Amino acid sequence: MDVDLVIVGAGMVGLTAALALRDSGLSIMLLESRPAQSQSLLQQVQEAAGQGFDARVSALTCASEQILRSVDAWPVMQSLRLSPYTHMDVWDGEGTGRTHFSAADLHEPYLGHIVENRVILAGLRTTLAEQPHIRLLEGVEVQALSEPRTAAAGFWRELSLSDGQRVRSRLVVAADGALSRTRQLAALPTWEWDYGHHAIVTTVRTERSNGATAWQRFTDDGPLAFLPLRDDADDHLSSIVWSTSPEHVRELMGLEDAAFCKALERAFEGRLGAVEWADQRHSFPLRQRHAKRYVQEAFAAIGDAAHTIHPLAGQGVNLGLLDAAVLAEVVEAAAARGDDIGAPRILRRYQRRRQGENLQMAAGMEGFKRLFESQQPLLVLGRNFGMQCFDRLGAVKNHLALVAMGLSGELPARARRPCGD
Repeated sequence: MDVDLVIVGAGMVGLTAALALRDSGLSIMLLESRPAQSQSLLQQVQEAAGQGFDARVSALTCASEQILRSVDAWPVMQSLRLSPYTHMDVWDGEGTGRTHFSAADLHEPYLGHIVENRVILAGLRTTLAEQPHIRLLEGVEVQALSEPRTAAAGFWRELSLSDGQRVRSRLVVAADGALSRTRQLAALPTWEWDYGHHAIVTTVRTERSNGATAWQRFTDDGPLAFLPLRDDADDHLSSIVWSTSPEHVRELMGLEDAAFCKALERAFEGRLGAVEWADQRHSFPLRQRHAKRYVQEAFAAIGDAAHTIHPLAGQGVNLGLLDAAVLAEVVEAAAARGDDIGAPRILRRYQRRRQGENLQMAAGMEGFKRLFESQQPLLVLGRNFGMQCFDRLGAVKNHLALVAMGLSGELPARARRPCGD
């Protein structure tokens, strides 16, 4: 088969990229290694809603909201469930430093949304089902990827699939996650290092309301976040992300539920009263990866296939959605001009716009992690004094909050829309 564009990975970022290009006039194929389900994802999520929340959630910025609105996934997500938050409280667990952010101070209805990953996927897959020009192949893996070749129309590559099919494409996009097989086949080099942290995620119920507030406590052993969830009128639920040493994670994962809730309550300093209940816990290692190049001839990497960062600021999926929006913008403009969409000079425009920003975010997260790990008395004193001063600098704090929310700075067109309904 010959197609214009193959996107490997039908996760949140790959689906967004495909939908953002639906009106480009390009023929698009999505490849997903997971097998097709007999029931639509929307139906699955609707049925699962009464059984609790997905353990994996994302803190979506206003920029991500606008990208998802632009591809018509947001209304479907709204019909399921979203948890907007209006405050964010960050403090140093080893001192007195504290910073508070409020949507009201920014004259915005909210700071962002906490959304289950399955809800985001359901919104995107439901919209994809309405696109006759995007073909989805499920239950197939890429076995081989050819070197770039040239023809009269420009660069192209051939993919060999696990079902025996071969596909020729003018552009191959890797969106198949942190361990991207496609990135490896393209031999894109990466920088990698272990954070020395594992993360525990689960849903918990607390004695007091979450107050539509995203809470984060920094400790010398890693950050602990409580992200507010809302189910009907119940605002006592939170999704937690507890990043700590592998040894501590093993200990916590081995505890009975009641003992885990007590340990969590102590680590959180009882900010929301007793932790009354915890759902099933999941843990995973945290590792930094960043591709030294995002593009080659007829090839581009986006989302986790290009970069992964520490979850302490919840920016991973937001960076990936921005990657998808920028790549779609670059490719769509090239196609409209009749340019070769796989040409390096075209794809480097995407790389220039995204790689520096993603590296800057990764460096910032690494800096925060190291700053709060240190127990040197002068450094502890300095960071607490700095947090207190920062909290009083309203104009500076609000500007940085707007940038983090995706309401300021250089953004792709799909992300530059007013926040709110």
